[in-house]
Amino acid sequence: MRAPPEERSATAARILEAADELLADVGYEGVSMRDVAERAGVNKALVFYYFNSKVELFDRVLERYYAAHLAALSGAIEGTGPLRERLHRVVDAYLDFIEENRRYPRLIQQQVAGGDTHHELIRRNLAPLMGWAERTFSEVAPLTGPLAARHIFVTFSGIVINYYTYAAVLGPLWGDDPASPPSLAERRAHVHWMADTVLDGLESESVAPRLRSYPGPAPTA
Repeated sequence: MRAPPEERSATAARILEAADELLADVGYEGVSMRDVAERAGVNKALVFYYFNSKVELFDRVLERYYAAHLAALSGAIEGTGPLRERLHRVVDAYLDFIEENRRYPRLIQQQVAGGDTHHELIRRNLAPLMGWAERTFSEVAPLTGPLAARHIFVTFSGIVINYYTYAAVLGPLWGDDPASPPSLAERRAHVHWMADTVLDGLESESVAPRLRSYPGPAPTA
């Protein structure tokens, strides 16, 4: 199999990095191939030489993140041990990945909220993580209902990603930097606390049955 363009050419790697920056800054719809060429300091024709279309270029941006994402989580996901221990390993691996790839949360949220151009790619890369969550939480969670693994998966994704997407506006409200090492350590401790809280609830004989039978809101007239 032929290596990706950025692994064959420093110029292609520079183009991809420029596309990555622009996608995070202004979103897919707001970026043109000319913008990418200008940011990379190359001729637009050279962008098309390495990447046949805008869709292909930005698919490659997302694919790089997803490959790194899965690689970062795979060791924690495939590990053995008690459920609580495995969940905390995944929390740490996920937070480590996000802290090293600060653009990732904004990129993914932009692509999900925008048009469906990249939705199939996103679904394809979410599938193994969803599968892990369903297998892992099958020990304590039902297949359907408010405590199903799919809800737990989305909840923890939001707990992690939203902090980083809101960080730019949280600083003035909090009076400190949400991205500083002390703030990130505090956030990590909070996410671990949430993991324990969720597991405690799932394992509780008083909480879990009540939530499993929660009927939802009453129908409106």
